[in-house]
Amino acid sequence: MELAQAVDFARKHQRSILTTIRRNGRPQQSNVLHVIGGDGLIRISITADRAKYHNLVREPWAAIHVSREDFFAYAVIEAIASVTPVAEDPHDATVDALVDYYRAANGEHPDWDDYRRAMVADRRALAILTPTHAYGML
Repeated sequence: MELAQAVDFARKHQRSILTTIRRNGRPQQSNVLHVIGGDGLIRISITADRAKYHNLVREPWAAIHVSREDFFAYAVIEAIASVTPVAEDPHDATVDALVDYYRAANGEHPDWDDYRRAMVADRRALAILTPTHAYGML
């Protein structure tokens, strides 16, 4: 499967399973909502207190598994991962990026000030995945 084909498929299906690598070398998986920007990068909102955050900081590799609703088509995209700084102020660059992420995934929020405060309180960050390889069946 061509990488561009897999990324295009993932643009249309925003729910995925994120795989990261635990300290012991075994996979850790989480259901996530991903957004793919015009730059082709995959963004996922994460919290700094969860395993996926620590795994990505320690081992900057991830994969997402995306399937069609009928489960008969899927794409796995492997990627080099990075993590933004944890949100510390409602108007810092991380929160601005989380606002962009929310808009791409859900449209406008009814109370952006509340959303911004929640991102700091939740200790949110963005995982940013740069796709490197894909396989699957479409």
